[in-house]
Amino acid sequence: MTLGNQTSTRSKDEIHIFAPWAFSLFGIVFLTIVVLFVTIVGRDPKAPPLVTRCLLGMLAGAVLGCYAVLIGYVNQDAGRRGMSRLLWTLIAIFVPNGLGIVLYFVLRKPRAVTCPQCNAAVEPGFSYCPSCRNRLRPACPHCQRSVDPGDKFCPYCGGTLELGAGVSSAPAIQPH
Repeated sequence: MTLGNQTSTRSKDEIHIFAPWAFSLFGIVFLTIVVLFVTIVGRDPKAPPLVTRCLLGMLAGAVLGCYAVLIGYVNQDAGRRGMSRLLWTLIAIFVPNGLGIVLYFVLRKPRAVTCPQCNAAVEPGFSYCPSCRNRLRPACPHCQRSVDPGDKFCPYCGGTLELGAGVSSAPAIQPH
């Protein structure tokens, strides 16, 4: 389903791209940090009580575990968007304070969509498929510029876009 130049995705669809190893890594990081807080910090004579050490360990474990899961997300999502998985994973890991992950979300490419006629990968916003020349978006019958499916008038020439007026419509393109 296409909305303007972006492909619509639901949160449930985004969760499915997390690799299973990322959740395992979260568990390992979480448990390791909790154990380290309880045992190593507990050796200090001025250590806080056990309950406080457990809570601090769970907080630090959750933060570091989420960081590890986000690195896994960047790895999977970069591959899905046709970007270098290795490069963006390394940036997410080595740029300090989580700025590499923020940088990825700011600079990532939009997801490609598929042409309904030839199944070729097409950049979002294209009006025609570069492989088969299939029209991907409806066009104004007067000025031939692309319009959104719900428009009643062309935003460029003001022409009427009713279906009876000859709007050349296009089938919806699917996410790639």
